[in-house]
Amino acid sequence: MTHGTRAVQAGQVVQPGQFIGKVGNTGHSFGAHLHFEVRMNGSLVEPVSWLRANAG
Repeated sequence: MTHGTRAVQAGQVVQPGQFIGKVGNTGHSFGAHLHFEVRMNGSLVEPVSWLRANAG
């Protein structure tokens, strides 16, 4: 996510299509992308299963 563009806070519920921030190509990446992870109580959770169970 491009520094300074985050429009949501940790723990906030978001809706499909809601703007959460801008992505771009910075640092040593080779194209615009977004790193997505899910944490529960500080531990990483496998995101695809979590999305299937929680994203409707």
